[in-house]
Amino acid sequence: MTPLNLDGLTPVPATHVAAIVTSLEMRARPALPEPEPPPLPLDAIGADIARYRALFDRVGAPWLWFSRRRIDDAALAAILADPAVEALALTEGGRDIGLLELDARVPGEVEIAFFGLAPEAIGQGAGRRLMTEALRRAWSRPVRRVWVHTCTFDHPGAVAFYERSGFCAFARAIEVVPDPRLSGHLPRDAAPHVPVLA
Repeated sequence: MTPLNLDGLTPVPATHVAAIVTSLEMRARPALPEPEPPPLPLDAIGADIARYRALFDRVGAPWLWFSRRRIDDAALAAILADPAVEALALTEGGRDIGLLELDARVPGEVEIAFFGLAPEAIGQGAGRRLMTEALRRAWSRPVRRVWVHTCTFDHPGAVAFYERSGFCAFARAIEVVPDPRLSGHLPRDAAPHVPVLA
């Protein structure tokens, strides 16, 4: 593989995709508004692998989310069964429209492992309410920090949204992986803002 050029372009094989991943953290509990009535309709997904996968795809396929697609059901079930992991569906009219997954497996930390809305729910205020609930749940534990990561495949407003929520960027990395649309992990038409080259 070609070594990373730290002052210029590094070629990426046509069979792969590359993203810049930004990690953001929060080291103190922010002032959170009181929950708006009615209560946010959040439903624990629990061990329902089919439901989790369907929601992960609805929320994530437009942004090239692939990590959960690359693991089998047994591995995913083990993650979701861990008492330190909380996977929740935001619902509306009996349909799942958002995903929130909190991961507290590292002592003293909570990672907002997955956070997102189905395309039709974006831009209507649900994301702000979901983030408020995510922070309320994360900081209800004895933790030193809450953190999240996003990448250049995600919604272009993601970093700004997290910063408005009180997170500060602390790290950046380049992720190069086989294109999940070529491997069959995602449909060929997923994430049209990221061209398929091969």
